[in-house]
Amino acid sequence: MSLAATANATSFPDKRFYQNPTFHVLVAIVLGGFVGHYYPDAGVALKPLGDGFIRMIKMIIGPIIFLTIVTGIAHVGDIKKVGKIGGKALIYFEIVTTLALIIGMLAMNIFQPGNGFDTEHMVKGDISKFVVASDKPHSTADFLLNIIPENIIGAFARGDMLQILFVSILCGLALSALGENGSPIIASFEKYSLLMFRVMGIIMKFAAVGAFGAMAFTIGKFGIDSAIPLLKLLMVACLTMVFFVTVVLGAIARFYGFSIIRFVRYLRQELVIVLGTGSSETVLPRMLEKMQRLGCSKQVVGLVLPTGYSFNLDGSSIYLAMCVLFIAQAYSIDLDITQQLSILGILLLTSKGAAGVVGSAFIVLAATITATGILPIEGLALLLGIDRFMSSVRAMINLIGNGVATIVIAKTEKDFDETQALAEYRDYFEDPTLTRI
Repeated sequence: MSLAATANATSFPDKRFYQNPTFHVLVAIVLGGFVGHYYPDAGVALKPLGDGFIRMIKMIIGPIIFLTIVTGIAHVGDIKKVGKIGGKALIYFEIVTTLALIIGMLAMNIFQPGNGFDTEHMVKGDISKFVVASDKPHSTADFLLNIIPENIIGAFARGDMLQILFVSILCGLALSALGENGSPIIASFEKYSLLMFRVMGIIMKFAAVGAFGAMAFTIGKFGIDSAIPLLKLLMVACLTMVFFVTVVLGAIARFYGFSIIRFVRYLRQELVIVLGTGSSETVLPRMLEKMQRLGCSKQVVGLVLPTGYSFNLDGSSIYLAMCVLFIAQAYSIDLDITQQLSILGILLLTSKGAAGVVGSAFIVLAATITATGILPIEGLALLLGIDRFMSSVRAMINLIGNGVATIVIAKTEKDFDETQALAEYRDYFEDPTLTRI
């Protein structure tokens, strides 16, 4: 499958502002907020629009990841190189997410938004389902065993990202070992991949509808007022995440020879869709295509990007660290440096399990609080009102972080085409004078 063909299958016209899908989604978000605020019952009733769009995206994520990884590994033809790419990616993920956790905890110690919080009069939500989910055993052995599906079809039926990755890598390695005998299969998979990207292009035409429904439901269900008592936490969290992107990811990007600001601008359409839907999964197929167009090799994109969706959740890591300390501050629990380091150690483990737990970051937060033994699980109820708002923000940071990771690993593997990247930027920004990425 050529990149040109893939681009034609998934790109949007970008000639005038009112034809730009970014503009469509932004308008949909504003309209959704208006409907949810002034007609909350109608907003809640529009929930199926957002859910339907996310379901359509999830419907094709499994096949696209499978086809991308299998063909990418098969083209490499070197099992050692595949292992090298995966090893580098996991080391990078561990370092960067640890930095994210530390920065989140430092921000909470500096600004302390939970101090003086009125826990008695704050409207609380039902946390029973999160407590039950967090009480299930999630040991390292359970986590590793869960990566292996009981059957291949079941992995795709459940949409379990880690299990699909496992099956894809095995099939890619097997196809690579077939040599010339595998060529017809590779050619067929590439044609199926083109079909899936065509389907994705059709689904993405409904992005604005999905964003409208998701935002109308969020505002209609929780209300803008639900976030006001927690505005300070929201502001600190957003500022911390901006700091992480501009300083931490910015420094990494500069070291590897590209601009983080320009890269974020390049992802603006995807970021707006994530903002509206609250899920970075909605743009994973587009990211697989877009990172290849930016010069990253197919095998690096196929291995690093989907794996990052499970292990490189920078925004979620910051969120987890901040929420744990927020609950401590809200309940006037003074944590010394030893206790905070202990919590950091727990977060280093639980944050990596976010993708393997139904309910994602909020359930992992419940598991973390339970594991500390010193924080009240009831504190989760304080955060329910803003979790939906925060999910959009942390998903955007997760998306940016995984994009940066893909470029970094591609560059270290010398699988990054600088000429193609520059040509893509010049075309995307309509600026032929650009001299660097």
